[in-house]
Amino acid sequence: MRVWISDLKDHVGKEVQLKGWVYNSRSSGKIKFLLLRDGTGLCQCVYFKGECDEAAFEVFSGLTQEALVEVSGLVKEEKRSPGGFELSARTLKILSPSVDYPISPKEHGTDFLMTNRHLWLRSKRQHAILRVRAEIIASIRDFFDGRGFTLIDAPIFTPSACEGTSTLFETQYFDDKAYLSQSGQLYMEAAAAAFGKAYCFGPTFRAEKSKTRRHLIEFWMVEPEVAFNDLYDNMDLAEQFMEYIVQRTLKNRAEELKSIERDTSGLEKIKGPFPRLHYEEACKIIKKENPDFKDGDDFGAPDETIISSQFDKPVFVHHYPAAIKAFYMKADDDDPKYSMSCDLLATEGYGEIIGGGQREESVQTLIGKIEEHSLDQKDFDWYLDLRKYGTFPHSGFGLGLERCVAWICGLNHIRETSPFPRLYGRYHP
Repeated sequence: MRVWISDLKDHVGKEVQLKGWVYNSRSSGKIKFLLLRDGTGLCQCVYFKGECDEAAFEVFSGLTQEALVEVSGLVKEEKRSPGGFELSARTLKILSPSVDYPISPKEHGTDFLMTNRHLWLRSKRQHAILRVRAEIIASIRDFFDGRGFTLIDAPIFTPSACEGTSTLFETQYFDDKAYLSQSGQLYMEAAAAAFGKAYCFGPTFRAEKSKTRRHLIEFWMVEPEVAFNDLYDNMDLAEQFMEYIVQRTLKNRAEELKSIERDTSGLEKIKGPFPRLHYEEACKIIKKENPDFKDGDDFGAPDETIISSQFDKPVFVHHYPAAIKAFYMKADDDDPKYSMSCDLLATEGYGEIIGGGQREESVQTLIGKIEEHSLDQKDFDWYLDLRKYGTFPHSGFGLGLERCVAWICGLNHIRETSPFPRLYGRYHP
């Protein structure tokens, strides 16, 4: 009976068949060891001379890294082995050879590994990171689904900009121009009017000629939008959300985090309440280490690091100047030079992990802001309709999946967070 390595715990004392790839192999006299992987885990298969088929010993000498093999034997519990089980192997058959596999156990440069990303995924570290990513994705969906949100898919092709025209990918849409989506937010505002609580989760694109460790050209973003929520309700939701996905990932992917040597002691503290700073308070903190910073400027990565280094939990910065925020962000009624916006800055210098705020609900104010930003009002006729027919206060935020994965895994560069990352100057494989 063929089984998956992850299911060996259910077959102790039974004869099973495994199929997988050679991760490693070694010999020690009359004993041979095969470390097999099948995608669900690793299993040590032990061949004792005289206890296994004679042919298995002969086949063993021809094993190469990543050859596909078939193994059969008796499942035993062995705490010292990967996964806690091993196979007292009887047979060995090579199903498909692997010759000159390019990624050997030696060190390789980043460019080489990125060119061979399709093979690099098989490594233990990359395998663990992408399992953590999958857990984060599942936790994101479960958080919102379990709180009565409706998943609404936003379009990839859009007729206009959401986050500024300088980072748009333009494409031909038959006889018209279209753009790859920078955000699904505007569409989620329409969804919030229909469903009350809605979210989208999908790929977004930014044409940023940036080679920093924090940016991808194509990344996944989750964007909830909630009717009747103000800025403070929005921060409460983001706080609950962040705590949920971090603590669930720590619980369910402890082995993977351990295998990539992630120190999780800091992540264990990620529980609400989170500190909250007004923009002006944050500026004072920055100026103590960066006296050249000017009030009214947006924060760069070093500024975010200065702020987050003061806390052992993520920290909200709210009420950014209206002048540096998007046209749809609501101004503070008590002090219009500030917006009802917020960012959540992750610990350990990972920067902005969530950005959002309260949206402008007045149609006349919104028209004025569209003009101020030199945008074509015709592109936003449908968006203005949301304010013409039962306008309502609402708020939402966006979380970039890959930056979240980088933070939780403690990665130095965002390129390892995506199965096939799209970076400035690289879209292969």
